[in-house]
Amino acid sequence: MNFMKVITTHFNADFDCLASMLAAKKLYPDAKMVFPGSQEKNVRDFLKSSDYSFQFDKLKNIPLDDITELIIVDTRLAGRIGQFESVAKKRGVSVHVYDHHPNTPQDIESEITVVKDRGSTAAIFVEILREKCISITPAEATIMALGIYEDTGSLTFTSTRPEDLEAAAYLLSSGANLNVVSDFIYRELSPEQVSLLNDLIHGLEIHDINGLPVALSSASSDRYIGDLAILTHKLKDMENLNVLFVIVTMEDRIHLVARSRIEAVDVAAVAH
Repeated sequence: MNFMKVITTHFNADFDCLASMLAAKKLYPDAKMVFPGSQEKNVRDFLKSSDYSFQFDKLKNIPLDDITELIIVDTRLAGRIGQFESVAKKRGVSVHVYDHHPNTPQDIESEITVVKDRGSTAAIFVEILREKCISITPAEATIMALGIYEDTGSLTFTSTRPEDLEAAAYLLSSGANLNVVSDFIYRELSPEQVSLLNDLIHGLEIHDINGLPVALSSASSDRYIGDLAILTHKLKDMENLNVLFVIVTMEDRIHLVARSRIEAVDVAAVAH
């Protein structure tokens, strides 16, 4: 039997996924990096235009029965890793998980679990690489910065932790190129995103819950539209909302994004 290590992440991979996969590769240099499915459009654009060298393998070229170690980053949900779900549940496969999301009943069982309360998984990897004194190149620092800046709303989301800022500072000192980060993080909304944001504005409802105004909006789309977290953040700012829950049905999945500016409402606990 052949022995194979694979690093993967969730469907519709964003920059935090990409950054975390590349960071994991530095911890598991003999592992193959494989996306379980599609990537966000901005990640696809980056991979097409990038001068950086990546060594991603295609899922169709990976013999799943040969995988003996599966490293999963930026998710623990079995339903979000596609064909790798069966691998993760297979007897004899060692599963390692690195994630920053809250616990759920659907979490994959893993031999090694590194989960921290951070705004991004990339920040967790930066901490690990620093602890292990593993150096990173300016190109790697740039990609990891993309992951942190995207998942924390450029360090403005309330999920951002001091460690995210410390990781970003370290990446800057390691040569991260903020021009590249700004090119891919600060971008205009697509027509589909504008349309979805408009639907969310019109569907906005304010509910009084225990004396606190809580905003809820829902919408649907027959196709996947990326960056729902960014749209939720924009809606929160446009309407000056302290607590906001956004639920959008896309294709056959329901997506939930929640934001809170006040300590009285822990949206992560509510979502859990």
